Amino acid sequence: MKKIFLSILTLTLIFSCMSDEKYDRFNEDPKNPTQVSEDVLFTAATKSLVDQMSSINVNMNVFRMFAQYCTQVTYIDESNYDLNGRGITDNHWSEMYRDVLLDLQDSKTKVNENANLTAAEKAGRIAQIEVLSVYAWQQLVDTFGDIPYTEALNIIDYPLPAYDDAATVIYPDLINRLDAVIPSFDTGEGFNAVADRIYDGDMGAWKKFANSLKLRVGMRLSDVNPGLAQSTVESAAPGVFTSNDDNALLYYQSATPNTNPVWVDLVESGRKDYVATETIIDIMNDLDDPRREFYFRQNVGPDTYQGGVYGDSNSYTANTQLGDILHEATTPGVLMDFAEVSFLLATAATPEYNFSVGGTTDFFYSRGIEASIEYWGGLPADALAYLADPDVAYATAPGTWREKIGKQFWLAMYNRGFEGWTVWRKYDAPVMNIAAESGLPVPHRYTYPIDEQNLNVANYDAASASIGGDAQGTKLFWDVN
Repeated sequence: MKKIFLSILTLTLIFSCMSDEKYDRFNEDPKNPTQVSEDVLFTAATKSLVDQMSSINVNMNVFRMFAQYCTQVTYIDESNYDLNGRGITDNHWSEMYRDVLLDLQDSKTKVNENANLTAAEKAGRIAQIEVLSVYAWQQLVDTFGDIPYTEALNIIDYPLPAYDDAATVIYPDLINRLDAVIPSFDTGEGFNAVADRIYDGDMGAWKKFANSLKLRVGMRLSDVNPGLAQSTVESAAPGVFTSNDDNALLYYQSATPNTNPVWVDLVESGRKDYVATETIIDIMNDLDDPRREFYFRQNVGPDTYQGGVYGDSNSYTANTQLGDILHEATTPGVLMDFAEVSFLLATAATPEYNFSVGGTTDFFYSRGIEASIEYWGGLPADALAYLADPDVAYATAPGTWREKIGKQFWLAMYNRGFEGWTVWRKYDAPVMNIAAESGLPVPHRYTYPIDEQNLNVANYDAASASIGGDAQGTKLFWDVN
């Protein structure tokens, strides 16, 4: 159920939630039923999460630009890191809390209260809800830093929630939450294929997703809490994705409103706002990367790719446009994939960490590249030829292990702007360009929403001081290199 709140922390929300009765009334849509089942809430939260992570709309997020996969043509404020002109931080914060986490919480409540469900059905559905909740919470931390967590969704008791420490409170609790529900995938019965738009009710697939997410959470901690990182990663590794068949995808449809949001902005809108950046084009040209024909259009000429200057005004026709796959309404949205898992395992296996994950860095690195190329439509032979290049092969590629893995990991995350940006923050690779107009470097985080600064002042001030200042250049707790 889509709630009409502008933000969970706005005064509108505070006054509309003074009682359960008022809560229901203020969320009532006269054209739709007010009693929404746990299934519908779960489906709605899933789509909201994937939409938000997939979107290229600058009103919603600018992750693809922070990763420097694309840049703007005419209106270039966002590619120069202006987050407040369109209220981007407020919109992202609101979408994740309101349309994802609150719907998941409501779904969980209804599951628990549904007397028609067996214990196994309740356990399975709650396990699925918890995986998506952990995903959303980690995403918020990795975007902003310290955030409201323990008090955040208890609007009646905590209309102005305190912020929790990401390193000592939130991240360890996310691991505990995953550990608590992973066994439920063996015996529980989840949402059916109608409600579960990711795995069609396949609990074995959900278990792999949960372990893969646990791997991700653990590897974020590798430089700041190596003990917890190692135990988390090593316990997750045996159960993670093993092929592209395991990818956590939402398959969009050809008709509105269930189309891929990228298609909405690239095609349905009729706008021509984005081109590929020289940042990614130059790297892929130097490596003769076989994914170029899938990532980009050949509008400049056959087998010719020309990137736009990041943060500058760019010609839509004279620079390489985003690929045809991104212009398709039915292109799946991706929450997590086999390539990401492979590069995380490659990192875990480096001598830097030496976690026991069942393989070598070279093995997982090569597997990540193969997974990416084949997912996008390339052949196994294309991957083998690419890996035979001394500038690509792990043993001979130039740079440190961080630079080698970071570059290929970043290339593989092309259609996943948030993870591409996160790779750069974690690995300090590849080298990014300075925004042409503002002269600013890539931000390390979103600044907190304006609503938080105006309405949750005391808690905002405390959180800002705790993380080292509410600035784009402030690094998150795990970004220490």
